Amino acid sequence: MSPFIGMELIDGVFRIEIARPEKKNALTAEMYQAMADALARAEADPAARVILISGAGGNFTAGNDLADFLDHPPMDENAPVFRFLNGFASLQKPFVAAVEGVAIGVGTTVLLHCDLVYAGTSARFGLPFANLGLTPEAASSLLLPLRTGHARAAEMLMLGEVFSAQTALETGIVNSVLPDGQVLAHALERCRKLITQPAASLRLTKQLMKRAQQSLIGETMSIEAEIFRQRLVSPEAKEAFAAFFEKRKPDFSKFA
Repeated sequence: MSPFIGMELIDGVFRIEIARPEKKNALTAEMYQAMADALARAEADPAARVILISGAGGNFTAGNDLADFLDHPPMDENAPVFRFLNGFASLQKPFVAAVEGVAIGVGTTVLLHCDLVYAGTSARFGLPFANLGLTPEAASSLLLPLRTGHARAAEMLMLGEVFSAQTALETGIVNSVLPDGQVLAHALERCRKLITQPAASLRLTKQLMKRAQQSLIGETMSIEAEIFRQRLVSPEAKEAFAAFFEKRKPDFSKFA
C-alpha cells in the first residue's frame, strides 16, 4: 500500500483519497498500484455499495509525477498505471468523483468513466498528452469526442490547454459545479442517495448504459496503451521531458 492513498469504507461508501498535497497529489507508480488494489477491493466487497474518489489538500491530482514516471515507465500492460486505468474502466458499481483544484491528465480522463462528477468553482482540468509528446489514455480518444463533440475534444487533446469547471460542465464532463469547500460533502450526499437505491438495479442500469461502448472502450484502451508506450521513447517525448526538468519551453521544430 502507499502512504499517499487513503481508503475507508463507511456506511456503504468506499472512499479513495489521493493524499500527497505537497505535490498537488501527483501520482507515482506506487500510488497507481495502491489505487488499482483499492478499486479491486471495493468492487469485490459486498459492503461497498458506491466508490468515491477525491483528493486531499484542495486538489484532485496534478497527474503523473514526471520524475517517478521516467524512473518507472509503464512499458507493459501490467504496469500499475494500466492496472488502474483498466480497473476504473471496468467497474460495475457506481463510481463518483469529487474534484477540487487541479485535475490534470489522468485526473481528467478518469472522470470520463465516472457515473457522477462534482467539481469546485476553481477546479481546473487539462489533457497535456500532446504537449509531452505523448498520446491520449483511458479511452479518452473515444470518450471525449462522444461527450463533447469532435471540435471541443480536438481543442482539449491537441492543444492541451487548461480549461475551467464551467467548460467541464458545459461539455458534460461534470454533473455540477459547487462552491469550493462544499464539493466533497455534496458528493457524499449523492453517494448516500445512491445507497438507498436497489444495488442490483444500479449495476444493471450502468451496464446497460455502457453496453454499446464497452468492447470498443477496451479495444481503444489497448491501442492507446501500445501507442503511448511507443511515444514514451520518441524524440519528441524526450525533448518535452528534458524541457520540463530544465524549466524551458520545448522545441519540437526539428521533428517531423
